Amino acid sequence: MSARVATTVPAVSVVVPVHNEAENVAPLLAEIHAALEGVLDYEVVYVDDGSTDATPRILKECLTRYPRLRPLRHVRNSGQSAALATGVRASRAQWIVTLDGDGQNDPADIPALLAKLSGAQAPEGPAMICGQRVKRRDTWLKRVSSKVANGVRGWVLRDHTPDIGCGLKVFRRDVFLKLPHFDHMHRFLPALFQRAGEQVVSVPVSHRPRAKGRSHYGMHDRLWVGIVDILGVLWLGRRMKLTDALDLAGSDAQAPEGSGLRADAQAGKPGGTGSA
Repeated sequence: MSARVATTVPAVSVVVPVHNEAENVAPLLAEIHAALEGVLDYEVVYVDDGSTDATPRILKECLTRYPRLRPLRHVRNSGQSAALATGVRASRAQWIVTLDGDGQNDPADIPALLAKLSGAQAPEGPAMICGQRVKRRDTWLKRVSSKVANGVRGWVLRDHTPDIGCGLKVFRRDVFLKLPHFDHMHRFLPALFQRAGEQVVSVPVSHRPRAKGRSHYGMHDRLWVGIVDILGVLWLGRRMKLTDALDLAGSDAQAPEGSGLRADAQAGKPGGTGSA
């Protein structure tokens, strides 16, 4: 099994950024395996963001049981956005699935998001599917701060995404890699995808209380630092210029995905561009 995982391109890459989540690594891996094994070919890319607990040791121990696992480690803590970017760059699949490493996202919801990809290879298909937690299982303070942050962000950016904070997402790797990367960018992925000309949809998913450990990514700066980031994303959106380029040779060969190239319908035809 391990040889096949190493030599074939998987259908999806599941990327999980973690920081000091030693207690949650093995249980979440087991749930990902249960949700996807036998359903499609996949890999799981864990990015340990400079943990100081037993997270790296447990990831190594899980390799023998889960040959689809590819654990990576930052030499220093760099933040969730950096860990996500590291995982996406290392992934081999065209489609990326992201999960928070605290176990609050249920991997059993992944197939429902992947089902939205039917026909997504067409240009008009969605490039990102976001989970929407219909019943939050967080503390009162976290729910309120998240609601306020979502409201401010949605009002300014008009991204029409009701739950930006849900870690469960599916998106195209090539689009992500072309986005501007900055700290906290993971909070604005739907807006960034939309400003890149892509379609984003939301799907209801479940949410679970944190069973072990404590939150490590972003509570105190959820709104105040977020306001600065929102203004930055708004500026990026207004400065971004999108256009298609014509292939004047009129080649029948398929252009690389995401290249923005399309064949000139008149190129090479009598009476077309450049004809005598």
